[in-house]
Amino acid sequence: MYSLLSTQNLSASFGSTQVLKNIQMDFDEFTVSAIIGPSGCGKSTFIRCLNRLHEEVAEASATGKVLLQGHDIYASDVDPVAIRRKIGMVFQKPNPFPSLSIFDNVAIGLKLAGVRRGAILRETVERSLKLAALWEEVKDKLNSQGTSLSGGQQQRLCIARALAVEPSVLLMDEPTSALDPISTAKIEELMTELKKTVTIVIVTHNMQQAARISDKTAFFLLGEMIEYGETSELFTAPKDQRTERYITGRFG
Repeated sequence: MYSLLSTQNLSASFGSTQVLKNIQMDFDEFTVSAIIGPSGCGKSTFIRCLNRLHEEVAEASATGKVLLQGHDIYASDVDPVAIRRKIGMVFQKPNPFPSLSIFDNVAIGLKLAGVRRGAILRETVERSLKLAALWEEVKDKLNSQGTSLSGGQQQRLCIARALAVEPSVLLMDEPTSALDPISTAKIEELMTELKKTVTIVIVTHNMQQAARISDKTAFFLLGEMIEYGETSELFTAPKDQRTERYITGRFG
């Protein structure tokens, strides 16, 4: 299995407060990796470091390396915007652009990258919406506002928007926590399908979700990565007592 993305001694802080400590991880291509752990353990900060969104926060800093195909994304000559095209992100709360149509919500990344040809935009929007399992539901109302969709549809629209620029990696920060069970099931089915073409890293509080959809799972605690391995092994035979206590509900 090929490690598309990896971290080396990755640490992160907000001002003088360190929230991640020397994280070493490898993410295999075309897999789903889940990050679990209690609130405040650094999960969201970690994945925001993977596409340099962490540095957008005031007084935020990171040290160490994040390697995409062997290249350090924090190198001085690397454009963070270009990195975010290669490493896309879907957030906890669906965030379609309220003033844009469904079509333009998906096409916005391409337009910002300078793509102007209508045929390319149309083909990409259709392909991305199909990948996000949304095309059949919206193909007759592409000019309607993205915010006119249901919550689950909006989240799939945001996934389509991220996929339109053909990223290598898709980061997902609690993507179903604001959704009902039916929408959650659709997103989970979608992730299983998407990993055929894109590497996925998901933060989730839902351990059942991690067990259902991920190939590997990491347990974070107090800014440290305690354990990382095959999901089936981590949930049935964790190597660290702290992991076992967390997944059996005896934590704390």
